[in-house]
Amino acid sequence: MPKIIRITTVPMALHVLLKGQMRYMKQKGFDVEMVSADGREREAVIQDEGCPHMIIPMTRKITPFKDIVSLFRLIRLFRKEKPDIVHSHTPKAGLLGMLAAWIAGVKIRIHTVAGLRFMTSEGFTRKLLVRMEKLTGRFATHIWPNSFSLLSYINENNLMPDKKLEVIGKGSSNGINLKRYSPGVLVLEKLTAIKENINYSDKCIYLLCVGRIVKDKGIDELVHAFVRLYEQNDQLRLLLVGDYEDELDPVTDNSRHILKNHPAIIMTGWREDVEYFMAFSYALIHPSYREGFPNVVLQAGAMQCPVICSRIPGNVDIVEHEKTGLLFPVKSTDGLFDQMKQGLE
Repeated sequence: MPKIIRITTVPMALHVLLKGQMRYMKQKGFDVEMVSADGREREAVIQDEGCPHMIIPMTRKITPFKDIVSLFRLIRLFRKEKPDIVHSHTPKAGLLGMLAAWIAGVKIRIHTVAGLRFMTSEGFTRKLLVRMEKLTGRFATHIWPNSFSLLSYINENNLMPDKKLEVIGKGSSNGINLKRYSPGVLVLEKLTAIKENINYSDKCIYLLCVGRIVKDKGIDELVHAFVRLYEQNDQLRLLLVGDYEDELDPVTDNSRHILKNHPAIIMTGWREDVEYFMAFSYALIHPSYREGFPNVVLQAGAMQCPVICSRIPGNVDIVEHEKTGLLFPVKSTDGLFDQMKQGLE
């Protein structure tokens, strides 16, 4: 029985982005183990996937001393478990996982690229992150970008060896479940309860944003574009489904003040039932700075919720401007405002 270790920086990625893959591989005859830092999703991941999970502390930030400790723990783990395959996801787990697997002599070392952090960085940090991606590519035997536009970006910037690169199928890290993301399968009682919880009014127009409340998700631009639109139409509502992540990439203090105090902005925190919000939203707004192949845009399409998103790798694989959605220049508040206004007209 071939053994595979799937490694991510935090358990959220195993629980959400890769949901069901480990159980499927186990059913197909693989001995599957999962590795990540500890987190609130760990127990749910173990229960859902039916596979053992091992904790290796890792941070999403650049923390050299902690990273070295994590690297040696991974090397020790791989030498003990002797996997046939190590498959990594997310930047930090990719670098540490591929390097540790190479040192431990693992023959098949796969890294999935689902977005590039340096695309939103500048100066020394950008140079360091680029170097990290190149090192990850050097130690991997297979590199799987999860979209064709991301593959093109990697090639254009000579980040990783072309001979190692491949997009699986038509892209995406995990696809979406059309039995779940379909307007006809929603539970009416739950939909009604969610509407009541946000004081829903059929006189209002709801614009939805799903994701982490951080700078590189384009939240600053979204907030200011929405405030301008609201001045023209006070029936608009901005609905944000996601949590703040202040320790990694915080929004500006001004944006945070607006999010807290604006009467037409509704914040729900993180939810796993985003399809219900898509069911009554006028459009999904996805102003992210970087993506690989965004699940939330696929989900919106399946839920028949129109999409307005940034013109970046990943988004452009799904949305064709003015045919399957609206695109605007990344980081452009004016561009986002114009496309939101056009969509509302």
